[in-house]
Amino acid sequence: MLGSVETRSVSPVFVGRAGELAVLNEALARAAAGKEPQALLVGGEAGVGKSRLVEEFTDAARAGGAVIAIGGCVEVGADGLPFAPFSAALRALRRRLPDELAAAADGQEEELALLLPELARTGRPTSREDGTARLFELTVRMLERVAAERTVVLVLEDLHWADASTRHLLAYLFRTLRSGRLVVVATYRADDIHRRHPLRPLLAELDRLRSVRRIELPRFTRSEVHHQLTGILAAEPEQRLADEVFERSDGNAFFVEELVVGRDPNDTCPDLSDSLRDLLLVRVEGLPEDAQRVVRIAAEGGSTVEYPLLAAVARLPEDKLIEALRAAVGANILLPAWDGDGYRFRHSLVREAVSDDLLPGECSRLNRRYAEALESDPSLVRPDERTTRLATYWYHAHDAAKALPVVLDAAVEARRRHAYSEQLKLLSRAMELWDAVPEEIRAGLRPLDHAGSYPACGCAPETQASLRYLDLLAESVEAARLCGERERALKLAKKALRLIEADGGKTSGGDPLRAAWFWIQLSRLMQNLGRGDGWAEITTAQELVRGLPPSAVHAEVLATAAGWSMLHKPGAESLVAAEQAVEYARLVKTEEIELNVKLTLGSLLLDSGSVEEGLATMRTVIDRSLELGLVGEATRGHVNLCSGLEAVGRSADAVRLADDGVRLAQKYGLLDNEAWVQANRAESLFNLGRWEETADCIERAQRIAVSAKPLGNALMRRADLALLRGESDRAVASLAEAHAAFGKYDPMAQHAIPLARIALGIAAAQGRIDEARDELARTVEPGFPAGTQRYAWPLLAAAASMEADVRGLPSAGPGRAATLELIRTAAKRLPTGVPVCEALALVVAAELDRAEGRDRAAAWEAAAQALRPLERPHYLALVCHRWAAALLAEGGDRETTASLLRQAHAESVRLGARPLREQLELLARLARLPLTAPDPVEPDDRAEPVETLGLTSRERDVLRLVAAGHSNRQIAEELYISPKTASVHVSNILAKLGVSGRGEAAALAHRLNLFPEAISPAP
Repeated sequence: MLGSVETRSVSPVFVGRAGELAVLNEALARAAAGKEPQALLVGGEAGVGKSRLVEEFTDAARAGGAVIAIGGCVEVGADGLPFAPFSAALRALRRRLPDELAAAADGQEEELALLLPELARTGRPTSREDGTARLFELTVRMLERVAAERTVVLVLEDLHWADASTRHLLAYLFRTLRSGRLVVVATYRADDIHRRHPLRPLLAELDRLRSVRRIELPRFTRSEVHHQLTGILAAEPEQRLADEVFERSDGNAFFVEELVVGRDPNDTCPDLSDSLRDLLLVRVEGLPEDAQRVVRIAAEGGSTVEYPLLAAVARLPEDKLIEALRAAVGANILLPAWDGDGYRFRHSLVREAVSDDLLPGECSRLNRRYAEALESDPSLVRPDERTTRLATYWYHAHDAAKALPVVLDAAVEARRRHAYSEQLKLLSRAMELWDAVPEEIRAGLRPLDHAGSYPACGCAPETQASLRYLDLLAESVEAARLCGERERALKLAKKALRLIEADGGKTSGGDPLRAAWFWIQLSRLMQNLGRGDGWAEITTAQELVRGLPPSAVHAEVLATAAGWSMLHKPGAESLVAAEQAVEYARLVKTEEIELNVKLTLGSLLLDSGSVEEGLATMRTVIDRSLELGLVGEATRGHVNLCSGLEAVGRSADAVRLADDGVRLAQKYGLLDNEAWVQANRAESLFNLGRWEETADCIERAQRIAVSAKPLGNALMRRADLALLRGESDRAVASLAEAHAAFGKYDPMAQHAIPLARIALGIAAAQGRIDEARDELARTVEPGFPAGTQRYAWPLLAAAASMEADVRGLPSAGPGRAATLELIRTAAKRLPTGVPVCEALALVVAAELDRAEGRDRAAAWEAAAQALRPLERPHYLALVCHRWAAALLAEGGDRETTASLLRQAHAESVRLGARPLREQLELLARLARLPLTAPDPVEPDDRAEPVETLGLTSRERDVLRLVAAGHSNRQIAEELYISPKTASVHVSNILAKLGVSGRGEAAALAHRLNLFPEAISPAP
């Protein structure tokens, strides 16, 4: 047996870490006081002392009355086992608080049993697309309820080994945890987190959460190593030994222990740099032979191995096995598992060293023995782990024929638990094994059991006799899409279609439905990733299903085609297609597809003029989806209905509905769905003049969007906001980013028209009038599709305003007449139908009058009256500005003019609309009308507008010529002064007017009608 020093290699004295321990204890105190839940990340290199710090903290917390639940991520031996640390921690929590946990899970046992099978009562829940989000939400709420009256510490160790589902659940927990006396501590090995490690993005995301604190453990200092040695040796170490250990361990606490254990009788430490593995094996090699054998077996079994399983594989008499385990535990190599049901390695570095020291044949043999033991007696491990553990053991035993069936079973189990990332890994492993398995064995594989999860996914139909390779590809496409790996899903779908094409349809078994299903998935993925508009793929799918008997796949093809037409070619044909798709979905009894296409139908009804019927149809879909628990469909309903309400000018209603949609999406962790709702919410908030909220909404949508289109919508709103705030550079950058997000392959009208309007506005603001006209022509000349008037009227208003602003200026150019005619023609053809479009039509008409020199206050008054009930503050302020300018030019009532300016100015200040505010302030200054009090100037004392500018007589003459488009040399010749003197006058004029260039000065003179004789009539 080992000597006393070996058995005491762990210092009984806790060394250092006072600051880190204080942070943990402070978090515990805050949680225990009921202030708020606490979340902490503890990182550090392997062996630096993370586990010891957590043990010290949890021991004290337990002594203080807290309930401790610990779960560790699986290192090896159970690849793809989803939610392993959460399952272990919840199991520990159930042992300590059985009644409380049962009460917290009451009513949701079947779904929560996906994490903790012991909760299951009757059967298993049906897998749904939004099942992951629902499981996450129920888990967090259960933890909050358990910790409502008592302090609970949840420890999740070794995140660097965490499966994707665990990472996603942890991120959701940290984001949404709001109440309860709960402390969550997660540890990870920092030196393992390389650039491409899957934990790195999660750490970056959690760093942005103010509610999460990260603790990084440094190595020990020289004095701390001395203190550690004192604890291990139970005496002061010799200085020579302390210095040598510190130099060779570099302050790593675990290496300190191993160096002390491995020293020779002369107290000389082994050379750490020669072979770290050899150093870590010193303690193992000092064990009796049976103990060494058990340790090697345990190393291949995984991070933790159950005692019955270990006994079955070791094949030792029970007395000898107990003695071997006692020796391994006494040497601090193995420790009892947290739940007391097995054994784990004290440190993963030792397990890695032992595993690496095994011979290749020895590894395969041990894995085979583990697999055979599990097959002989399934009760050796927990039922929820058996399939995945067995799949891993057979795979590492290099027995493809044995591994493939059980890997497929594990994939089905992972899907049932909504662990789609793990399902995808297992399916990839199955495809890797496929060709290595004899044909006769593959022929005996049954189609995968879907348990009703994907009713229209094109996977193995009921009549199919055996599993095919294309079934694996179809499952993999779904799994990749559901876990967010859309690029991989795209590649898998293309691979499947290549196989079908290469075999001339033979690979699909003569089943065109399978091929059609892949084409539909490819269409969706191309659109989501911004790689194309997806229509060619839909057309191919339609051809494949034409003439076939009714099926769910056929219904999905029709629904997808109708949805595409709604977005790209809305009109009567799209409406008919949607109605047919609804009837077909009812015929084949696929209610989820029916609800999906009814949303499309509702939007098309609204666009066709049946506003109330369309809105009612979408509301019905939302209500029914919530009844069925289809949260994904319900949130999509919020997206479409919010857009519909905005289309008819009911922005306040749209915001209220969007708020409900955001809460629903956040409750179930549907980030991409929330991003869609947030983008639509931002549009409505923007139109309502709630610009600060708009900015927050945009930022949230940008951060969480998975798909390209909600991201593009958010960026488009950001560009809009920047343009009206006068942030030209930001507007340009946001517009470019929006274009990149949407991609060049999918020019949907709902994106293309607003993007063109923003581009026109930026070009006009920068004086690039010809570019703005080109943008307008490209957008208007093809015509506006039905239902796009909500986007078209603002575009025409912006274009007409630009032409009015440049009337009579040299920058107007020769294309002005054609552009005005283009606007006028488009406006005549464009329907209104709802009050907001009718008001914008009045704005366009008034701007056209202004552009043609017929500016009338009455026209602007009519536009203002139409806008007032519609809650469009920026448009209303702009119209009031135009109205006031027209009144001034007509010599109208100054009190009315002053009131209009004050109202518009106050709104522009509130909004932060700098360009509009500056125009209003300049007009008020020229008209000698104060913006903060009633006008004190009597009408008889009014001065001409040009006299209010503060210009000298000579400067007025120069401004008149600038307004006429003269250069400095031409001004000098006209006024008989030198060009240099003319340049000085121009500079003074620009400064007094507060404008940045000659063009702006000329535009100002034109707007105020300062020199009517200097401006030629508009063509």
